[in-house]
Amino acid sequence: MPQIECEIRSFIDKQKYEELIEKFKKEAEFLGERDETTYYLDVPQDLRIQRNDAYAKIWLKKGKLHDDAREEIEVRFSKEDFGKMEEMLSEIGIDPEIKWFRHRNEFLWNKIRVSVDHTKGYGYILEFERIVPAEEQEAAIADLETEMLKLGVEETPKEVFNKAFEDYKKLWPSLVEKE
Repeated sequence: MPQIECEIRSFIDKQKYEELIEKFKKEAEFLGERDETTYYLDVPQDLRIQRNDAYAKIWLKKGKLHDDAREEIEVRFSKEDFGKMEEMLSEIGIDPEIKWFRHRNEFLWNKIRVSVDHTKGYGYILEFERIVPAEEQEAAIADLETEMLKLGVEETPKEVFNKAFEDYKKLWPSLVEKE
């Protein structure tokens, strides 16, 4: 039975970002923080490569971008080999469509993996995630929504995220440069 990534997210402002980091550092298990560079690849599927402070990875997310529940296939490799992976993919005609530069703070809170992120040129985001068997995904999503509301944060509608992502896709080089 495949494990399904269930996640919800919300755009937040800088003040809420800082407030949540403080809160989770006091009330949750701090899993760490890292800088991530992610390339969304120009293919029909949601295929990405990423380098962060600890490792690199290539992964495929099945389903549609911003779906609440999706299966993932991930392969990790040395962060020093990220350039080779990028070159190999380019050689077979798979180039980045978008480059994403994020600073991520991660916590474990009430059995939820919580990410409090700042993505350069895109914004501040709170993300809740749980990995569950497929038959538990609806209950997991409902629980994530309830827990997020306890923080006074409502999930941002998928349409808002999709529009923001499409805007970023068109303008990301200039957005990243401005920030």
